[in-house]
Amino acid sequence: MSTRTTASVSTHILDTSAGRPAAGVAVRLAARTGHGADWQALGGSVTDADGRCKDLPDLPEGTAHVRLDFAVEPYLTHQQADAQQDAPANRDSGPAVFFPEVAVTFAVVPGEHHHVPLLLNPFGYSVYRGS
Repeated sequence: MSTRTTASVSTHILDTSAGRPAAGVAVRLAARTGHGADWQALGGSVTDADGRCKDLPDLPEGTAHVRLDFAVEPYLTHQQADAQQDAPANRDSGPAVFFPEVAVTFAVVPGEHHHVPLLLNPFGYSVYRGS
């Protein structure tokens, strides 16, 4: 039986259009004690070569909700620039990056670890509770 009274969080990002991890993406972590409570910014990290954030801050006691903010625009812009070198774009209008950031909010259970991966591509994303 776990004696931990706080939850823990980890994440990673996979670029599904490139078939590899998304390195160099800034991730911010915030927490609150429940609905209507103010968000407390806890800090952040940057994904490594494996697309993982291995040093996200610990959650404070009493955390009920967590928000991960992924700043994906710089990564996607760089990926699009690399792709442009290989082939001209098929789209000549609209924003360069459709989703400049991704915010994921989820509930946590004290004493449990919550791994929340982000599957990313230029025009969509998906998240899930991993293990």
